[in-house]
Amino acid sequence: MTTRSDAHGGVIHDIGYRPYTGPRLGRRYATRSLYVQSLRAAFGLGRSGRSKVLPFLLLGGMAAPSLAMLAIALFTQQKSMPMDYADYLASFSVLPQIFLAAQAPVLMSRDLRHHVVPLYFSRPATRGDYVAAKFAAMFSALLIVLALPLLLLFTGALLAEFPVGDNLVHLLYGLVAAVLYALLYSSIGLLIAALTPRRGFGVAAIMGLLMITRALAMITFALNRGYDPLRESDSSWAFLISPSTLVEALVNRLFSLGDGGSALLYAPGTGGALVFLVVLLALTAGGHALTLRRYRNV
Repeated sequence: MTTRSDAHGGVIHDIGYRPYTGPRLGRRYATRSLYVQSLRAAFGLGRSGRSKVLPFLLLGGMAAPSLAMLAIALFTQQKSMPMDYADYLASFSVLPQIFLAAQAPVLMSRDLRHHVVPLYFSRPATRGDYVAAKFAAMFSALLIVLALPLLLLFTGALLAEFPVGDNLVHLLYGLVAAVLYALLYSSIGLLIAALTPRRGFGVAAIMGLLMITRALAMITFALNRGYDPLRESDSSWAFLISPSTLVEALVNRLFSLGDGGSALLYAPGTGGALVFLVVLLALTAGGHALTLRRYRNV
């Protein structure tokens, strides 16, 4: 018979649990694992088939025109590609923007919506590690989307026996442009996505910001007589309004590019190019810092 003292005294039962005695992998491993998981999530890997449709459709959409251009160049026996590498990114800039708007909330908003962010910060990863891993994953995903068509163009140029040296130099120009686009877009997109747990709001806000600022930049450029060669340089400061025009005008000025449709998008002179570069770096660093500050309150 159980006495009153036995009932309140408590009993410890050994049910076979053992403490973890394996290696403690630490912050670096946790951050790297979060980066890999986030990069996979950006392309829908490890998720349902429906989650893979849009990112791979956009990736294919970026690559398809490069293959078409290569086929046209070979069929018509041209001596060079019909479009420069950096100009290719500017001409199809809407597709990486859609990719950013669709996938940045996947990386940030889902964790907020399901209230799992505090679990990441329990140990050993810090808030800085979390934001850095998400930023690196978004940057890498965008860089893949932007760089893939450039590499396809270069491969096609080699197969078509176009001048190797000239194509290699312009490929490097295009890759620099891809890095700048990916840096700025990632910083802005993740900051907006981190402000709301609703994915739909994040998608609309990111896409709206990129489209509206570009429209404002082009309207301001035109209203300031940007299409007048005598006033074009002063009017080009309007390109600072939009992330996409900022990068495009900076790259065109740095590498003396921009024939055809993007000929007007130049930073205003060497000094202007330096200002554009400083603004780009400031926006990237500022967006990252504000995202980190956002997670200090989570």
